[in-house]
Amino acid sequence: MINIVLHEPEMPANTGNIGRTCVATGARLHLIEPLGFRINDKMIKRAGMDYWEHLDVTTYLCYEDFLEKNPQAKIYMATTKAEQTYADVQYEEDCYIMFGKESAGIPEEILLEHRADCIRIPMLEEIRSLNLSNSVAIVLYEALRQHQFKGFQREGKLHDHVWQ
Repeated sequence: MINIVLHEPEMPANTGNIGRTCVATGARLHLIEPLGFRINDKMIKRAGMDYWEHLDVTTYLCYEDFLEKNPQAKIYMATTKAEQTYADVQYEEDCYIMFGKESAGIPEEILLEHRADCIRIPMLEEIRSLNLSNSVAIVLYEALRQHQFKGFQREGKLHDHVWQ
């Protein structure tokens, strides 16, 4: 199971969207405080719709608390400052992919401790960053693709017609 880690997320709508993506993919969500909202915030529930109650989510008091409770975690750090792209690494089935807060990303002190595990999503130079929930989806689905979407429904079904 892939683990998505949000370091001090600020926007409830992004966290709700990410929570819904985690439920759809079987990923665990880890939230490192302080959060820019309350977990019961109606914006989270609206973005996550009725999926929030099915979410496997854990909160931590701070980054050190997260590390203490996940001592063997293989962590990839998503940042616009990385030297390698998200497609350059092989994701372990139980890895952790961390994303920083919307306004500032992951603190550089943390990034420096994980230089070899920093990843970025390529984009045009004049663009500062992508939306957090979009970034999580891009990287998470690459990790799932690398594992051949094991356990996932592989074909869609039409309601009133049959694929020929």
